[in-house]
Amino acid sequence: MGELTLYPWQQQHWQRLRSYIQQNRVPQALLFSGPAGQGRRHLAEYYARALLCHAPQDGANPCGVCSACKLCDAATHPDFIAVEPDEPGKAIGIDKVRQLIVKLALKPQYHAYRVAIFQPADAMNTASANAFLKCLEEPGERTCLLLISEQPARLPATIRSRCQKIVCEVPERNAALQWLSGAGVREQAELLLDLAGGAPLLAKRYAETGIVPLRQEYFRAWLQIAEGKADWLAVAERWQKQEHLDLGVVLAWMAGWLADIVKCRHRADSAHLANPDLKNSLQGFAERLELPGVYRFYDRVLTAKAQLATQLNQQLMLEQLLIDWSQLNAH
Repeated sequence: MGELTLYPWQQQHWQRLRSYIQQNRVPQALLFSGPAGQGRRHLAEYYARALLCHAPQDGANPCGVCSACKLCDAATHPDFIAVEPDEPGKAIGIDKVRQLIVKLALKPQYHAYRVAIFQPADAMNTASANAFLKCLEEPGERTCLLLISEQPARLPATIRSRCQKIVCEVPERNAALQWLSGAGVREQAELLLDLAGGAPLLAKRYAETGIVPLRQEYFRAWLQIAEGKADWLAVAERWQKQEHLDLGVVLAWMAGWLADIVKCRHRADSAHLANPDLKNSLQGFAERLELPGVYRFYDRVLTAKAQLATQLNQQLMLEQLLIDWSQLNAH
C-alpha cells in the first residue's frame, strides 16, 4: 500500500476524508475520479490506512507503527482487499466480485474497518457491475468501498449515485513544477509536465523513462510518412512492437499534434500549444492541410484510442491510421 505521506496538492481532499473519520460518518462507498498521474490511488490508500490503523494520530492520520500499519506495509492486511483486472486493459470479471461478496459476508478480522479498493472501477463489465451493486446495497458492517476511475462516466449511473465523490484534479502548475524540482526533475520539467497533461507523477515517470527523445523519434516518423519518405507499414509494425510505450500514449500524442495544427492555423501562440517545441513543423502542416480533413482524422484518432480496451486488432488499426495520415498529406 501507499506511503505514509500525502502529496502537497492532496491536503484539501484529505481534510474532507479526515472529517468523515473524526465525525464517525464514514461513507460506505467513495468514488475517486480524475486524470491519471496525480495520485488518486495514493490518496485512496492513505485513507484506507487511516481507517485500518489501530492508533491514528491527530484524529485520523495512520500512525505507521501499529500492527495494522505494519500489515499494510507488507500488503498482508486481511481487512484490505484490492480488486483489479488480471492484466492491464482487461475487464474485472464477475468472479472477482463474487469472491469479494463472500469476503464481505464475514465480519472484519480486526476491530477497525474493512476496505476494498477497485481500480480501475470502470473496468467492470455489465455482469460484474450488476453483482457489485449488491455490495453497495448491502455492504456489511464497518465496510468501506473505494472506487478509482479515470473515466467515471463509464460506470453505471446506479453505481455512481451510491458513491460520495472525490474529484482529484491536477495541481496548479507552479505547485506541480515545484514538486518536480524537489523530486529531482529539473531538466525539461515544463515540457514533461505538458506531455503529462499537468499530472506531476506522470511527468516524473516520463523523466525516468526518457519519454522526450522517444516522442521526438515518433514525431520524426510521423513527419516522414507525411513527406512520403517512410513506409507506413514499417512504421506501424515498429510502433506496435515498442514494449516501453503504451499505444494509448502514442495516439494521445497524435491527437495532440493534430489539435496543435488546428491551433496554429488560428495563429495561437506557443503558450496555448500542447507541443510548443514542435511548433515550426506543426505550423507547416497548418499552412498546407485543409482543416475539414484534419478534423475528420482527429476524430478517427480519438475513436481508435477509445477502442484500445476492446478486442480490436491494434496492428491493423495503427496501419489504417497511418494510411489515412499519408493520404491526408497527399492532397
